[in-house]
Amino acid sequence: MHILILGGAGMVGQKLVQQLCAAGEIGGREISAMTLFDIVDPLKPAAAWPVSVRSGDISQRSVVDSLLVHKPDIIFHLAGVVSGEAEQDFDKGYRVNLDGSRTLFEAIRAQNYLPRVVFASSIAVFGGPFPEVIDDTFLAAPLTSYGTQKASVELLLTDYSRRNIFDGVAIRLPSVVIRPGKPNKAASSFFSGILREPLNGEEAVLPVSRDVRHWMVSPRTAAGFLIHAATLDREVLGDRRALSMPGISVTVGEMIDALGRVAGKDRMALIRDEPDEAIIRIVASWPQRFDAARALQLGFSQEVSIDDIIRNHIADELGGRLGDFAAVRGRGDQV
Repeated sequence: MHILILGGAGMVGQKLVQQLCAAGEIGGREISAMTLFDIVDPLKPAAAWPVSVRSGDISQRSVVDSLLVHKPDIIFHLAGVVSGEAEQDFDKGYRVNLDGSRTLFEAIRAQNYLPRVVFASSIAVFGGPFPEVIDDTFLAAPLTSYGTQKASVELLLTDYSRRNIFDGVAIRLPSVVIRPGKPNKAASSFFSGILREPLNGEEAVLPVSRDVRHWMVSPRTAAGFLIHAATLDREVLGDRRALSMPGISVTVGEMIDALGRVAGKDRMALIRDEPDEAIIRIVASWPQRFDAARALQLGFSQEVSIDDIIRNHIADELGGRLGDFAAVRGRGDQV
């Protein structure tokens, strides 16, 4: 089986690669080749099969055509401009997120075969006013350019699947927390930052109120969602090709309390409140709690708690040790 990962240089893309390399198969079918693509060259993993690494612009048809020459069996479509950048740069957001996806879909159509396409959508497809709990039947009426682009691709994916151009499934990912590395331009970046930076012994800026509630999932589980989506039976999916993923609903204040429980109350003092009206406005347009009953019935796993997400980050990204306090402490704390 040949796997193509678009957006393979991103954090979720790299987590997906790691899990695929560890498993060696998807749905009982062995992986025989893998192509990783992004705007920059993705890291090449040590795999038991040939891995091709490519870079380019997904909105350019010739680039996408070259990625489909060997007719990959499963295409993970994670490529895109993140929420904050899509809101700031209208043209870039639509060129990459919408036009790039349509370019991909048309290139598959020209190849005349039926791959499984797993698209990483977002809860940003929903816009307020929200009910207390949102299920898959709630109206997708986004209030941001990013959400509009994601919702548009969901509709295209459903229609192309209905026409048997490919076999698609869109999974609406919660915000992925805790993202390793440096902050990105996503409006949701601070949800990771207020945990990641203090765990590293660094100060973090909180741009919203501590009573803001959000829906989130760990990187480990998000990658697992993508793999499971690739195995779903198309007859079970039917015509409803977009699924809201399970997650946990927590407030910023609850996140900070969990940080204190897992890593010590002194880490909480590293968070500085600094309101940002632009981020406050974007985050206010996002839903807070979901009923993911359909996804759970289809076998997607449920995240347990924000405490476990923090512990998993310490184990996966920090080697089980907290970072030294910058200019305050000279040794790391053992966890």
